[in-house]
Amino acid sequence: MSAEHDRLAASHDDLAPWRLWGPYVSGRQWGTVREDYSADGNAWDYLPFDDAHRRAYRWGEDGLAGLCDRFGFFNLGLALWNGQDDRLKERLFGLTNGQGNHGEDVKEIWWPTDATPTHAYASWLYRYPQRAFPYAELLREAAVRGRADTEFELTDTGILADDHFFDVEVVHAKATPTDIVVRVTATNRGPDPAPLDVVLQGWFRNTWAWGRDDRRPTMQRAQQAQGSGAAVEFHHAWLGDYRIVPDGSPRILFCDNETDDLALYGTPSATDCPTSGLDQAVVHGNLACTRPDQGTKVGFWWHHDTVAPGASVTVGLRLTAAATAEQPAQEGSGAGADLRATAGVAHAPVAAPDDTPSDRVVEVRAQEADAFYAEVLADVHEDEDRHIARRAFAGLLWGRQLYRYSIGEWLEGDPAQPVPPAARRTGRNSRWTHLDIADVISMPDEWEYPWFASWDLAFHTLPLADIDPWFAKQQIELMVREWVQHPNGQLPAYEWDFGDVNPPVLAWATRMVHRIDGGTDTGFLVRVFSKLLLNFSWWVNRKDADGSYLFEGGFLGMDNIGLFDRSAPLPGGVRLEQSDATSWMAFYALSMLQIAVELARDAPGWDDVARTFFEYFLRLAGAMDDFGSAGVSLWSEQDGFYYDTLVHPDGTTEQLPVRSLVGLLPLIAVHSVHPVVLDEIGELIDEVEWTQRRDTALADALVHHQSHDDDRVTIALVPAERRTALYRRLFDESEFLSPHGVRSLSAAYRDGFAVDVDGARTSIRYVPAESDSGLFGGNSNWRGPVWMPVNVLLLDALRSYAAAEPDLQVEHPTSSGAGTTLGAVADDLRERLVGLFRAGPGGRRPGTPRWYPDGPLWDREVTFSEYFDGDTGAGLGATHQTGWTALVAHLICHPGGLRD
Repeated sequence: MSAEHDRLAASHDDLAPWRLWGPYVSGRQWGTVREDYSADGNAWDYLPFDDAHRRAYRWGEDGLAGLCDRFGFFNLGLALWNGQDDRLKERLFGLTNGQGNHGEDVKEIWWPTDATPTHAYASWLYRYPQRAFPYAELLREAAVRGRADTEFELTDTGILADDHFFDVEVVHAKATPTDIVVRVTATNRGPDPAPLDVVLQGWFRNTWAWGRDDRRPTMQRAQQAQGSGAAVEFHHAWLGDYRIVPDGSPRILFCDNETDDLALYGTPSATDCPTSGLDQAVVHGNLACTRPDQGTKVGFWWHHDTVAPGASVTVGLRLTAAATAEQPAQEGSGAGADLRATAGVAHAPVAAPDDTPSDRVVEVRAQEADAFYAEVLADVHEDEDRHIARRAFAGLLWGRQLYRYSIGEWLEGDPAQPVPPAARRTGRNSRWTHLDIADVISMPDEWEYPWFASWDLAFHTLPLADIDPWFAKQQIELMVREWVQHPNGQLPAYEWDFGDVNPPVLAWATRMVHRIDGGTDTGFLVRVFSKLLLNFSWWVNRKDADGSYLFEGGFLGMDNIGLFDRSAPLPGGVRLEQSDATSWMAFYALSMLQIAVELARDAPGWDDVARTFFEYFLRLAGAMDDFGSAGVSLWSEQDGFYYDTLVHPDGTTEQLPVRSLVGLLPLIAVHSVHPVVLDEIGELIDEVEWTQRRDTALADALVHHQSHDDDRVTIALVPAERRTALYRRLFDESEFLSPHGVRSLSAAYRDGFAVDVDGARTSIRYVPAESDSGLFGGNSNWRGPVWMPVNVLLLDALRSYAAAEPDLQVEHPTSSGAGTTLGAVADDLRERLVGLFRAGPGGRRPGTPRWYPDGPLWDREVTFSEYFDGDTGAGLGATHQTGWTALVAHLICHPGGLRD
């Protein structure tokens, strides 16, 4: 076992020493719902980017390559100045939802390049222009572009032409859990000498200005023990005493993490040295807003008059615990998450300072990171695939961010601040007053989506389970904890609307993580399963309006894929029965059945629960065939496809004949049961056989097969003859099958498709890249691109069908005349998906965004985009979606899938 594996074995707790410090600082805190105290709920305008460097945030912090403790009490981050910008580069810039022609869009270039789960070693690379950052140009150009235009990106401005940029690498390396080396190396990639200022900032999250806890931590200048140079010492009630020792002799300046009220509002500030003091000093030469000796924010400032072409400069510091703390931190009665986590803990865990030289710490931890991934990727034989997987893991691990949000306090407001507008009491998230979180959570994207989304998180846990199974399981359990899951059983969606409905994939993720972890942690299954029983009931009671076993879930993550906004109420009592919602519920029922069967192997009492979900699945399968007084199915026999269907008050129905993922999702509801398991759950097998005898129609959902070494029962929502029809569509390169995966909308609609819906003419068109419609928000892009999560579900389903019918031959691609097995089809789909990230003959990766240049400085870096062009494979949307797009690491680590 590697040294990192040993550390993980001792870190099965979120307060474990090696988990105390990590990359938990958000990539963006401004423009989030948590920081929004407006009357109209416009979070982007309430705290915009231009105000961020002058504001003290209420709930969290943000920064470049940030490092903080588990509760975000103390933060470290990088700031840069090229001598041209109008402000310190201390946070990432991007366009808000209203400013971008395709929604919010970060306008920076960076890559997480390495990380281990305990953050004992991590590296991060930022590409910083040497000319003035083009804030105004990016805003101006986006404003004149429409949805039919591509986004105007940083490289389109020409600012990086001829490599006029610094590559700035940040390394974190822990000598001990509380002795951390931070190293910054900036390399001039351009042809000309260029100046550079590097500032490493340390600051306390402001916990004292709100009227809930007036204790203020301290930070002051101190001499190093050896008598040469200066250091900084700080004291915090929970963290204890720490010392920061910088490399060399940087200038050390202090200010306070307080809002600059004078600059923002024209009213007196709480301090003469507000949080923008370092920006004033470095960029504007104004030292009046800083102090030389103490504050709640400090900057270590290294100035370089010039860095020669090709040359590098390296600076750094070391953060070391010096003593224990006095008492746990308390922020008032509303800070329940903190108090729960620190109950019985007198102080933060502290290890003795290590006397290993900083260079040696970095060297050793880097070697240990290599050893760790050599074990994780031992069965991966291609260097390129190991590189891709390691970068995906790095993105996931850097994407862990501290998420703090107590909705009760947020709605109530703080005693020392103005009373929030009354409209907030009945506005956003007002029905989620129980939600009270202060946890490290895997984010979908550290800038565009710096908040958790429960269905995104489910996909994150699969690759996380390969490197940090405890954390993967903890993330799933967090979603069903009593301070997160609604008392009515609903799971939270995302902070813009926790009450929205995400696809129910957490049970599937639970089962997959359990298998990846070795299949022995029954306690984990019980803890999650018992809470998901409440969630399943919520779905049945809230999203099946007439008890027909057909579901109306709303947009369900498929934002723009329909003819109209499926989350909006339909007029005149019309109801939309959704193929995807019903399929998700069948998938949910099968996932719950699998967990119940697993539990029943050791505790036969779970057999009854397993039979319940088996029976429920069969009812869903029956409903997909026939419902309503008109007896019209979601299935179109003429088209060989499933469609959403409108149900009118008089019982008549009307199909919405659009071929999209909505009609392919029924395929994912399949489960193949291994004979060893069958032998251990005899009562369920009796139920299966009884069902076959009493109801032959329902029994069509069961597929039996026997081969020379296997005897399985496979449960599938889609009968065999319908699967054949769906395969023809799915494997058709003129419809769904692209060179890079499965498209979200059939490419048969390149010229558009129009249909009368309830008397009104409506249309849809295949768009392989960014959507040309804002039907469901600014960044709704489901009209053609390839999305990794649903592709992985379809791939997993194909492997289950291959296990059920190993000798079945299908035409792949459709109309090619080539017959092959479903197992080979699954292998081909996997290759198409992984191929998005593999370097091509010229070095460029198909999935690289179109606006990234070619060349050795660019081609080695792997970008994990939110989704991919349905024709070219080019990356689109968020550029750091090492949440669900990190599933490529799962595909690399498990090339044959996971079998029971």
